[in-house]
Amino acid sequence: MRYLPHTNEEIEEMLAVVGKDSLEGLFESIPKECRFEGEIPVPAALTEWQLNDQMREMAASNAVGPDHTVLVGGGRYYHHVPETIRSLTSRSEFLTAYTPYQPEMAQGTLQGIFEYQTLTARLLGMDVANASLYDGGSALAEALLMGLRVVKKSRRVAVSSAVHPHYRAVARTYLQATGFELVELPCGPDGRTDFSSLQSMTELAAVAVQSPNFFGVIENLEAAGTAIHTAGALFVACFTEPLAFGLLKNPGQCGADIACGEGQSFGMAPSFGGASLGMFACREEFTRNMPGRLVGETVDLEGRRGFVLTLSTREQHIRREKATSNICSNQGICALTAAMYMASLGGSGIRELARLNYDKAEYLKAELLKAGASVVFQAPTFNEFVLRFDRDFAPIRQSLAEKKIIAGIDMVANYPDLAGCYLFCVTETVSREAMDMIVREVRK
Repeated sequence: MRYLPHTNEEIEEMLAVVGKDSLEGLFESIPKECRFEGEIPVPAALTEWQLNDQMREMAASNAVGPDHTVLVGGGRYYHHVPETIRSLTSRSEFLTAYTPYQPEMAQGTLQGIFEYQTLTARLLGMDVANASLYDGGSALAEALLMGLRVVKKSRRVAVSSAVHPHYRAVARTYLQATGFELVELPCGPDGRTDFSSLQSMTELAAVAVQSPNFFGVIENLEAAGTAIHTAGALFVACFTEPLAFGLLKNPGQCGADIACGEGQSFGMAPSFGGASLGMFACREEFTRNMPGRLVGETVDLEGRRGFVLTLSTREQHIRREKATSNICSNQGICALTAAMYMASLGGSGIRELARLNYDKAEYLKAELLKAGASVVFQAPTFNEFVLRFDRDFAPIRQSLAEKKIIAGIDMVANYPDLAGCYLFCVTETVSREAMDMIVREVRK
């Protein structure tokens, strides 16, 4: 049954008010060459089982399916998702929960976000975490804008060229209409960011560094923080793989002022690009400049524990000129998923899984070096690494794809000077048998 909220009489009454004879008249301002003429070719209705068959056929046409082994990262990572997470997040009270404007009606949603904030702040070593943002790219852009708000009268921000290329593109898009300048810092031969140019920069508000960076290289965040603070700027620590902080020092331990990045690894499948989760945290002194929402704990008139939106500094709630962000919604179900994942694994579980990822990646790297590959960057890596081969790897990659193994990202599209180099990613989902098959193909 079609859902038509208005009767014909009501439609005629509304058209009379706006001076139109028909609904088509509402679209007269659209040029004829921009309008679609004729009937839209909508397929005939299908039965439920026919539709299921069609969806299966469409899924089978995907280049990469569930039966593939994927050694591709670059900001989206394949991890095992515990079945408890799938079961809990599919419950309607979580999946369909609405924005928690009314605390008396949304205590469960608010508590879930509060727990997420707590776990995120602990993971990143920061004082305060917000109720999440859209994704890692928008989180970085918001962090740079936040830096410009905090360091007043500054007109420039800097981003390492080893930050994910898509994140840098998002930041440029955010800033291009603002009058602020974004500059990129080069990388040294070890794949780490070169901060030597910072001292000559004026009006610098914030500097963003990703670790592990796009090459998988672990940046020296403590040294980065010292150089950035010496230049009078805020230190923004970015990430695409939060699991790394199970082994590595977190941003807070390294002196970061703001930590931001992607939380997809925590219980969410890559899903060909979505859904995502923008994790965002900062030092307490910068809380009121933080974008998005913040859920806090309180007590009601009877002394019972409760949760409320403590801070929501966006234009929908306060004067537009005072808003710190136009973020319209936190990624509620994604944030709850990440909270469930972090709580399920716990600190020791995250540490053990991070170690497993590190060990597997180091195993494949070592075996491929024995097979004739060479490491492009000598610095330590986590999960990902860039290799150069003594012969064209593209035919080998195609041969592996036919065996349902997707191995490596060609770096030339984003880094032309790395032509012939490939970025490999190894997580706990990759078996030793698959890694050994890659090595055998390289040795042929």
